[in-house]
Amino acid sequence: MKLHHAPNSRSGRIIWLLKELDLPFELNAMAFHPKDLKSDEHRARHPLGRVPVLDDGDVRLFESGAIVEYILARYGEGRLKPEAEAPEFPDYLQWFHYCEGMVMPPINTIMVHTVILPPERRDEAVLGQAQRLVGKAIVPINDALEGKHYLIGDFSAADIMLGHACIMCGRLGVITDEMPYLAAYVERLNARPALIEAMAT
Repeated sequence: MKLHHAPNSRSGRIIWLLKELDLPFELNAMAFHPKDLKSDEHRARHPLGRVPVLDDGDVRLFESGAIVEYILARYGEGRLKPEAEAPEFPDYLQWFHYCEGMVMPPINTIMVHTVILPPERRDEAVLGQAQRLVGKAIVPINDALEGKHYLIGDFSAADIMLGHACIMCGRLGVITDEMPYLAAYVERLNARPALIEAMAT
């Protein structure tokens, strides 16, 4: 497997997953900059010039959730995902998809209006709305984590998907004192050796 990766992007999820599963892979590390991501070479891999992109033989995928599911199905050997008949499976599915459905859209907006756009094009009203939206979106995560170390009890790929977004929320300062379970969860994730190793890649 070969992963095309840029720092501070969703491709970090895939490195984390591969490290948790102890799977070998080749890494094409690129700069998070148009000269790499919007190059003709990378646009041939991803039409929008984004990451992650996974190449596995004749297979090419460029959606992080799909890549996680693919790796688990092909190489996971039953790890990091409950069986469909397991009582935890519905919650696993919910939190796996809650990430991109509810948390990442406002985070994307925050990043656009704090980092990506030049200062003269940033909109404080849009930024404020996105910050309020993500603040509301993470409350149910905090509530679900009461009495648990991870989203469905044991660590799973849902923690890689949604946990990655929660770590970003921590960096953005939107996890408040009223969310103690979420704050503790982010600390636990950041202490996982596979994530520490992935962050250093």
